[in-house]
Amino acid sequence: MGQSFSLHGPEFQRRAKYILICEVTMNQKEISELKRRFRLGKNAIGRIYGCYVNSQKEIVSYLDEPLDRMPEEEAEKYLALLKKALSGALGRNLIDIVFSTQQVADSDEHRRLMALRDSGLKDGEVRQEFYQTVIDALDMRESNYLILLAHDAYDVPHRGRDDEMQADAGDEVFSYIVCCICPVKDGKLELGYCAGENEFHNCAPSQIVAPPELGFLFPAFDDRAANIYNALTYARKPDELHQEFLDAVFHTEPPMSPGEQREAFQTALREGLEGTCGLEVVQAVHERLTAKIEEHRETKDPEPLAVTAKDVAGILRDCGAEAAQVDAFCAKCGELFGEGAALSPANLIDSKRFELRAADITIAVPPEQSDLVETRVMDGKKYLLIPAGEGLEVNGMPVDWT
Repeated sequence: MGQSFSLHGPEFQRRAKYILICEVTMNQKEISELKRRFRLGKNAIGRIYGCYVNSQKEIVSYLDEPLDRMPEEEAEKYLALLKKALSGALGRNLIDIVFSTQQVADSDEHRRLMALRDSGLKDGEVRQEFYQTVIDALDMRESNYLILLAHDAYDVPHRGRDDEMQADAGDEVFSYIVCCICPVKDGKLELGYCAGENEFHNCAPSQIVAPPELGFLFPAFDDRAANIYNALTYARKPDELHQEFLDAVFHTEPPMSPGEQREAFQTALREGLEGTCGLEVVQAVHERLTAKIEEHRETKDPEPLAVTAKDVAGILRDCGAEAAQVDAFCAKCGELFGEGAALSPANLIDSKRFELRAADITIAVPPEQSDLVETRVMDGKKYLLIPAGEGLEVNGMPVDWT
């Protein structure tokens, strides 16, 4: 599971360097192209493989079923679970894993993934080795879970200058595997009708497969072709990347989670501005980064949005920060993230929330109206000032201004 560590510790420094090379090679358009294959009749998936693991890390049963012989509804459910491993936001739920040249040339972890892919998952010994690697490492908090695997071979159509697909013009076959880890939970007890007894009784399905907690695609679909130097991993909760799983399967330094990136960014602001990181500065940074996120969403640019410390430095200068403070902020970002690191704004701020806390109070303000809040010191006391306007209510009850 996600683990905490010091921003100044050696582990953070190792993982901070990972940011420099942790650029998502696949873009949203390429991911969407693959996701469209996870429908009946749209893919070349022959069989669904997997195993059911209990909370004692024991394999209870194996799955090895031809997709085309399953009941249609059941097959669609399996495809929906696998498809989920390609869902979410780039840089948050979907994180790029980069293998070193040495790993690709000679390493057990890369050799295992290639053997799974090249055999189309048909090699039972390699599948068993993979299952055991995952089981030995994965911490699912004493939960039962299902490991699912599928192999697909995609005849990649040529994309013309007009961005239209030309199915007959393609000469690339993208062979890949997708894996997802799904918690298996006890069904909830509900009052249900028992036809044989003609009565209502408590009943529940014994076990229910939940949406995947994590997963991956290998190799990456980079520039609409296989890139064996990369894999794309999925985490349902961006701040729980399951580092133990990433280390066991890929043996690479796990990237900083979005929560860790946000904490590091806040540290760079606080330490760089040396006691002058006031509300106006935070408001400006939040507002400008939120605007970038919204603009990127509206343009539907398939490439992930990224900013650098220099981009934020421009905001700080506009707020009146001194040159030495701006330089200190950039230096701190270089220390924490790596020089010139490209970061996702969505990992640095919460664009949908602007919350202020002081002593025993918490105030939530719509992000687009955060500029209404001011700080003021009057008679030696610190105040938060918010124009209230009309229509004051307490717990839904209108009250008068007195």
